Amino acid sequence: MKVNKTYRSLLDKSINSMLSAIEIYNKPNFSYREETFAILAVNAWELLLKAHLLKCCSYKMEQLYVMEHVLKKDGTKHPTRKKPKLNRAGNATTIGILEVIKRLDDKAVKLNPNLKSSIEALIELRDNAIHFHNEKQISKEIQELGFACIKNYMSIIKLWEVDIDLSIYNFYLMPLAYVDSRIKSESVMTDEVSKYLSFIKNIVQSSEQNDEEFTVAISIDINFKKSKSFESIGMRYDPEGVAITLSEEDIRDNFPLTTKLLTDLAKKRYSDFKQGQDFHKLMREIKKNTKLCHERKLDPLNPKSSKMLYYSTNIWKELDKNFSKKHS
Repeated sequence: MKVNKTYRSLLDKSINSMLSAIEIYNKPNFSYREETFAILAVNAWELLLKAHLLKCCSYKMEQLYVMEHVLKKDGTKHPTRKKPKLNRAGNATTIGILEVIKRLDDKAVKLNPNLKSSIEALIELRDNAIHFHNEKQISKEIQELGFACIKNYMSIIKLWEVDIDLSIYNFYLMPLAYVDSRIKSESVMTDEVSKYLSFIKNIVQSSEQNDEEFTVAISIDINFKKSKSFESIGMRYDPEGVAITLSEEDIRDNFPLTTKLLTDLAKKRYSDFKQGQDFHKLMREIKKNTKLCHERKLDPLNPKSSKMLYYSTNIWKELDKNFSKKHS
């Protein structure tokens, strides 16, 4: 099947822009990392959204242009005829990212509210970058936005079934840089930075907290504990890795979904979700998987204690195989 060249170019540039954003952020010593990440990440989003808009409009290029009325011989504007507005280089001026989102809305391709808020926060950072003289004051908050940005970017590509093979890219290499809240910057936080942090907090507080697909910010919480044992070191799961012991509190953090919350979210996530025999059969298999389901006793020391089941958010990967996700 022949692919539109402009559409393919927009997708390729979008991926390259996002990879560049991550690469810049990964540099060990780069004083303008947060602002540069925002600039490149917003560009990646704009290109991806433009590609999707172009596809929704049957690849009509004028949908991406700023259009202006054609002037008649007497100098007045033609009532219906329009042409692309040209920039100083003589090329057609394209619309900005916010206008792209608006036109997608007009095409009934409404973006998830949390996704919109995440993009809006990055745009605000990009537009206000010049004011952030003391970026150490906001590095942790921006990193939380960055994690959400990467997650959302991958999620929308999968949701829209965009022709991008994510398996050949490793977006998970974005490192968890150590940001110690006890370290105080010598500079005084500027009014601009204070206003931006308030702006971000308002967006996060008003976001939909139960949305598993898209998020505005991913919280970073690092705890360091002194211990004489190697087992106290935090590890990522590896089938061939070293076994470690987790506290009941740690386990609860990794298995946040109760049965009721799981089914409530599933009804919102899937168009054909039913708690019928097929669902219960699938859940019986999932309950056998200790990576997806955890049984918690109300009294751990009492073998006859009543118990509750909790599920990992990774359960969605299994449910997605059996139910049809709703399209935004």
